[in-house]
Amino acid sequence: MITLPIIILYLLFFISLYFEVFLLITYFENSQNLKNEEENWQPSFYPSVSILVPCFNEETTLARTIESLLSLEYPKDKFKIIIINDGSTDNTQNVAMTFASHPQIEVYEKENGGKYTALNYGLTKTTSDLIGCLDADSFVNKNALKKIAKYFEDKETMAVIPSIKVHNPKNILQHMQHVEYSWGIFLKKMLSYLQALYVTPGPFSIIRREVYDTIGNYRHAHNTEDLEIALRMQSKGYKIVTAHQAYVYTVTPPTIKKLYKQRLRWTYGFIKNTIDYRFLLLKRKYGNLSILILPLGIFSIFSVLYFTTVVVWNVIEKIIEKYIEISTIGFHINWSNLKPDLFYLNTETIAIVGATLFCLSITLVLMGRKMADGQMKPLSLDLFYFLAFYAFIAPVWIAKAVYNVVFSKKTSWR
Repeated sequence: MITLPIIILYLLFFISLYFEVFLLITYFENSQNLKNEEENWQPSFYPSVSILVPCFNEETTLARTIESLLSLEYPKDKFKIIIINDGSTDNTQNVAMTFASHPQIEVYEKENGGKYTALNYGLTKTTSDLIGCLDADSFVNKNALKKIAKYFEDKETMAVIPSIKVHNPKNILQHMQHVEYSWGIFLKKMLSYLQALYVTPGPFSIIRREVYDTIGNYRHAHNTEDLEIALRMQSKGYKIVTAHQAYVYTVTPPTIKKLYKQRLRWTYGFIKNTIDYRFLLLKRKYGNLSILILPLGIFSIFSVLYFTTVVVWNVIEKIIEKYIEISTIGFHINWSNLKPDLFYLNTETIAIVGATLFCLSITLVLMGRKMADGQMKPLSLDLFYFLAFYAFIAPVWIAKAVYNVVFSKKTSWR
């Protein structure tokens, strides 16, 4: 007899499998475009660019961030760096002032008001054609800006986002995130082809100035201003693309607590901004973002919580079952059942679909690694860490984010 939980599980598996196949088809349909982008990335002209660097208590990473910007291969007369110290309480201002005499750099200090206020303050200090943001814990590859500038030759392109990689992963958590970010590079490139990007990440996303002039500046947006402005742009039909060969390196959280806080903020921000922009959902005029990506984002949150609940419930049932068995007949191991035997292989449809889904998921992750690192490296330790631990910790911040949304509890930045 097929029960309701099994029906729901079939539905979750089918939708997940459909989406992964859809991504594969998108990849193969655009493989020639991908090749052309990789071969023809030199821009024919160089628009003026200002990079805003908002910082709060970033004394240990700010200098490296600015030095990476100064190393960019881009005409010096077309490029400016604006540092905005958002009321730091450490030595950030002193670090920033060591660069104040540089002709390409301007340094400003303001009272603490949050990242979005620092960005808006920076917007008042520039008239450049393009305006970007770089978090003060991130570093850019020297040719990243040139590769991004190439995409602005298309007059319809209003924003370009880079590929974000993990800088110098040291522990298990950071190696796990390295795989996750590689998968993110692949996903964002496919969403770019689908014109369905829903975030312009803080590390080095570049936006035309006319966007701000037309739709306004950054908003608080539940501490995810980079997500909100992307949804606002999508609501106006603005084109956002990915420069997948423009690499930016970010320092990822090294501890469970910091990772939890970051991902809680991201997940909470996604849910709240999707609620704020609910008019985008399931409207054909807004394209793939509306019909496919945002609904699947909400679906993925539900599926993770449901699947985790089912697994935990089944584990508890097995433990209780085994406890009753041991209490009744004592501890006994049936060694015959431990011998490999194909008879005991689960051949139910749902098991086969689940195995197919898992294998396809690994394939997509490896494709992301190839796009990010030039090779798949299927036997690496970081892939093992990702498979072994991510599924156990992600449901924690997802569940907390849903709880905060349902019970109107806000999340903090740090």
